[in-house]
Amino acid sequence: MGFLLAGVDEAGFGPLLGPLTIGFAAFDLARKPGEAPAALPWQLLETAVAGAPAPGERRLLVADSKVVFARTPRGAKRLEQTALAFLGQLGTWPVCPTRLMPGPFTDAADWHARHPWYADVRRALPRHGDGGALELAAERVRRALAAGGLTLLDAGVHALGERDYNLLCDTEGNKSLVLWHAALEPLRRLWDLAAGREGLVVLDRQGGRARYGALLARGLPDASVRLVTERSDLSEYELVGRGGDRRLVVRFQERGETASFSTALASCLAKYARELAMDAFNAHFAAHQPGLAPTAGYTQDGRRWLDEAADALTRAGLQPADLVRLR
Repeated sequence: MGFLLAGVDEAGFGPLLGPLTIGFAAFDLARKPGEAPAALPWQLLETAVAGAPAPGERRLLVADSKVVFARTPRGAKRLEQTALAFLGQLGTWPVCPTRLMPGPFTDAADWHARHPWYADVRRALPRHGDGGALELAAERVRRALAAGGLTLLDAGVHALGERDYNLLCDTEGNKSLVLWHAALEPLRRLWDLAAGREGLVVLDRQGGRARYGALLARGLPDASVRLVTERSDLSEYELVGRGGDRRLVVRFQERGETASFSTALASCLAKYARELAMDAFNAHFAAHQPGLAPTAGYTQDGRRWLDEAADALTRAGLQPADLVRLR
């Protein structure tokens, strides 16, 4: 086994409406990396992937989702191509939406029963481009991965719908702990994938939190956790399996998606899943109230939507509190 390079990132932590989505991606690198391993895949995959937009650029863009995505047809297509070309490496083509919403850690039927306004997310993908062109992009990624000695081990999204989010808020009483618990499911998956390996996981800093050691020890009880550093911009810990079968460095880094390819890809997956969810959300309520203007769920426009959607909510048998984040 090689070296594990992995990342975790979120989308939708701040909005009033819609799910919180946590993307994750894990690669196996055939050789032990040297300096700056988190950024190495940008170099190894440069024939198929770019790290920044440029005029005329035809490669897939893997970067912070705020750079990749714009709420335009071009931006939506660019984000979708990146997300699906990589997910297609996992052997499922066409990619099933339920790998993204609600994700691999949640029973889909149960999740949709609690959040029926996302049922339309099951519609086939891709939605913003030609399937043939996407397959060609995925093939270029496959060849670049093989040439670079990289294997995509796993990737996907963990989604918290509004009801699940609010339940965690009630239980924890702290919004930052909601984000931690949402990230913990992918982190546990990555810890399992690290068996027999050394590796590095990069997560974006979670708000103002600087100390994660006790949270890691509680969340991964079969790991021995050693503090490496805790600074204002970066906190790092070494996790070793109780039997010495794995060694994983977990790094919480400010703007982690700019330093780590895996974290940037996780950011794109999380954003794509949230966009799919909001498309389904808007379609669901527009069916109850034709002409209802869609929302992306952010605070100001979310309040506008709640004011305008009174008829849709009544017809759906819902109260605003069923959809609104508590914190």
